[in-house]
Amino acid sequence: MLLEICANSFQSAKNAQEAGAHRIELCSELSVGGITPSYGLLKKVVETLSIEAFVLIRPRSGNFVYSAAEFEVMKRDIEVAKQAGCHGIVSGALTEDFSIDIQRTQELIALSNPLPFTFHRAFDEVSNPEEALEQLADLGVTRILSSGQKASAENGLELLIKLNRRATHNIIIMPGGGINPSNAKLFKQAGFREIHASASKPIESVGMPSIFEMQQTVSDTGIIKAILNEI
Repeated sequence: MLLEICANSFQSAKNAQEAGAHRIELCSELSVGGITPSYGLLKKVVETLSIEAFVLIRPRSGNFVYSAAEFEVMKRDIEVAKQAGCHGIVSGALTEDFSIDIQRTQELIALSNPLPFTFHRAFDEVSNPEEALEQLADLGVTRILSSGQKASAENGLELLIKLNRRATHNIIIMPGGGINPSNAKLFKQAGFREIHASASKPIESVGMPSIFEMQQTVSDTGIIKAILNEI
């Protein structure tokens, strides 16, 4: 089974590689669900590390219905990520009625080509996940990252298994959300080929408290190794 680590910094990416993870999804600001990482972070990871790096293309936190200006930013970010040497793109868009935005997702996939394209956890907000699975498969999406429309992938396991059984060999269902050493084996036993985890721990604050400070986390080598030992 392949383990993808959601890495929110260079240190997280480095820890993922050192612990033996197979791939990272590079992003920033996990506290809001992740947004597109900076160009500097992306270049540092690609030029310094050897681990396969997929890049999250999400211009802001919040919902997945984007304005025309936000969508232009997403397209430019994909071009920049490809030029920087990333190995895959993680993105997606929805319509206001909680369905896949077919036209925009198709554009994102075309821009990402020939890199693999992961449709991210916007999938967990669609009103008809089985229909959405078929639509994304038809569009040529490589994989879908999902918690089974629950707060955690463990709680959403029933739907994830159902989707995995419906998925053709051309699209991968990748559980993600709350996966840790204590439950990772559940997904292997259920027949999934890949899982996604942040494997993170809080970073202790240094210096004086800041009025702007939010809890920082880093992907931890010990947690990553413990997950790998279970799969």
